[in-house]
Amino acid sequence: MAFKHAVREAYKGVLIYAGRYDAEKAESALQEGWADMIGFGRPFIANPDLPSRIQHGYPLTMHDPNTLFGGAEQGLTDYPAYTPA
Repeated sequence: MAFKHAVREAYKGVLIYAGRYDAEKAESALQEGWADMIGFGRPFIANPDLPSRIQHGYPLTMHDPNTLFGGAEQGLTDYPAYTPA
């Protein structure tokens, strides 16, 4: 964390981070001011409705690493949106 704070001190432009963030870590980064935006890659693959899930506190589906970069017909387009019970 010290490194990211040091980057913020040295650079006043827009800072975008990504990689292994969840909603809580992203919110913390934004609130503490060392990030201006957090990118979500893999979570979007398995959660096509990711913004809604984060907004409502719905659980996230884990992606299947076996279908990330090609393969058969399973993967990117067959993850469903969350339906509350």
